[in-house]
Amino acid sequence: MRHNFAYFAKEGITNMFTHGFMSFAAIGITIACLIIMGTFSLVALNAQNLLDELESQNEILAYVDDALTREEALGIEKELEKIPNVSDATFVSRETAMKEFQEKYADDPLFADLEEDTLRHRYVIRTIDIEQTRATKEAVEDTAGIAKVNAYEAVADGFVAIRNIAGIVCIALITILFLVSMFIISNTIKLTTFDRRDEIAIMKMVGATDAFIRWPFVYEGLMFGLVSAVIGFGLQWGLYEAVSVGIDNSDTIQLLHLIEFSEICVPVAVIFLAAGTFIGVYGSLAAIRKFLQV
Repeated sequence: MRHNFAYFAKEGITNMFTHGFMSFAAIGITIACLIIMGTFSLVALNAQNLLDELESQNEILAYVDDALTREEALGIEKELEKIPNVSDATFVSRETAMKEFQEKYADDPLFADLEEDTLRHRYVIRTIDIEQTRATKEAVEDTAGIAKVNAYEAVADGFVAIRNIAGIVCIALITILFLVSMFIISNTIKLTTFDRRDEIAIMKMVGATDAFIRWPFVYEGLMFGLVSAVIGFGLQWGLYEAVSVGIDNSDTIQLLHLIEFSEICVPVAVIFLAAGTFIGVYGSLAAIRKFLQV
């Protein structure tokens, strides 16, 4: 019987249903902990995605020297793209820039009579790493044919600071919640084990090994974790979709865009299963350790 895992699994599942209320409490608490940790993780993921989108919109504008012809200005593109942190450099002629400017300020009479050559040829430069914006700006300024460079270093530094702070806060919160969850689950399962302390003591006295006594509890904890993970994942999905619909229907925060849950459902499901299994099994092992010391 020592190696009869089918027996251990049967005992574990039977014990879970035998202690109905306590089992329900353990599963309920595990689901709550998983949803709380999952919610913070999804908030962190969407915050990072939003910051990435904002970072991708951070551009460097490089204005071409007025003395250069259009053909000469176009020739600078290859030099700009050789700069290490430059992802791409898009040429915008003065005619195109003027057209966009007039469309933007079509209702303002102050800009109605601007000459076509008022604006300069320019390059819109996208960077790879926003943290290197300042160094990239300096490299662009050193490029022959570039008269002026506009780069919002303060904005870039702000994005980096927000990203770093958000990452640290979310990791800290998730770690704390995980540890608290482990403590709560361990003590909840310990209450279910307390009712069987006499049974464990008798089994120890008749010669049952610790492993023989422990395995049914391991399977019971595994079932707690799996059931909690499945239910928690379903509730998390519904909660996420409800929040997503609420944001889409809101007039004030509809500019926020959440990642489609269908795009992240597989990794979220894997994490829920792994976390639920670990919490259930570890909680059972931690709970029974005291009662094995007979």
